Amino acid sequence: MRDEKNPPAEMTEVIQVDPDCPDATAIARAGAMLREGKLVAFPTETVYGLGANALDAAAVAGIFAAKGRPATNPLIVHVADLDQIPLVAADFPPLAKLLAEKYFPGPLTLILPKTAAVPDAVTAGGPSVGVRMPAHPVALALIRAAGVPVAAPSANRFTEISPTTAAHVLKSLGGRISAIVDGGPTSVGIESTVLDLTTTPPTLWRAGMISRAELESLIGPITLPDSAKSSGTPEFHPSSFILHPSPGRHFRHYAPRARVHLVAHGHRETVRATFLELAAAERRPGCIAFDSAPSSDLKRMWVTMPDDPAGYAERLYSVLHDLDDAGATDIVIEEAPAGPEWAGIRDRLTRASR
Repeated sequence: MRDEKNPPAEMTEVIQVDPDCPDATAIARAGAMLREGKLVAFPTETVYGLGANALDAAAVAGIFAAKGRPATNPLIVHVADLDQIPLVAADFPPLAKLLAEKYFPGPLTLILPKTAAVPDAVTAGGPSVGVRMPAHPVALALIRAAGVPVAAPSANRFTEISPTTAAHVLKSLGGRISAIVDGGPTSVGIESTVLDLTTTPPTLWRAGMISRAELESLIGPITLPDSAKSSGTPEFHPSSFILHPSPGRHFRHYAPRARVHLVAHGHRETVRATFLELAAAERRPGCIAFDSAPSSDLKRMWVTMPDDPAGYAERLYSVLHDLDDAGATDIVIEEAPAGPEWAGIRDRLTRASR
């Protein structure tokens, strides 16, 4: 049967807009699609999101179908202003207001008690909902034009590399969604920090470019999931059938087609040796490292990354896409440093390597 809400490949429309001054007519058309229950991908400052009307259960179900995402994985609801928050969150406590004053709009998601208007599909049947106000003019204009809060995970097939350009979205979801609003490449490059305010103290479910240390300097102690307290890494679980309290908790995520080989940070000779061994074994390796390629003829498949976390995060997914597109069978990656500002990047690399 033909799915009118999510048409075939030749009907996926790419809507070009100026990221600094999005065309009102184009944004209005995309907003109308969202109101009609269609799926529209759009840029945020973190990654491209796959949007649907967060209050329309059938539209939200379309996100899961398009992505191949398990129903146990909740979605984040995006709002354009604080006035939309009461539509989805039953409570907005003083701690949330303090965080919103500093970080909204921005790459922070707050988990709050949900209202009855939010379909269970958005929250994986749970009592709470993740809420975020993206810091991107196209995203904000689109949500305002839609006139509804917009549920939006990353606009890619489940477990695959998140998209930071419209071309990445088209490659992954072309033919599965109605439209892609192309507002150019994203700037932050990895998904938002997720902080649960329904627990005492708050729980950091997903690391991002707003670090735990930065948040604690504002609101005091923050806890990590139990298994992370002893290991220093986020909780992993191999089953898609476990109910996740937050997006980004799946065992394997953000992953290229190529097999990922993580090498400890600073072990640069091991990085080079692993890369060369794979090449000698007639594999087609790529490499993501902090130093340069061992020879000029290897530069095409060897990417030297910035040594600052913001620059690294902005490039990471794009580099993974490029290496996949170049036919890499393996990707050797030097792990990120141990500082708290690198926690979100370390999380993405670990999950991509599983």
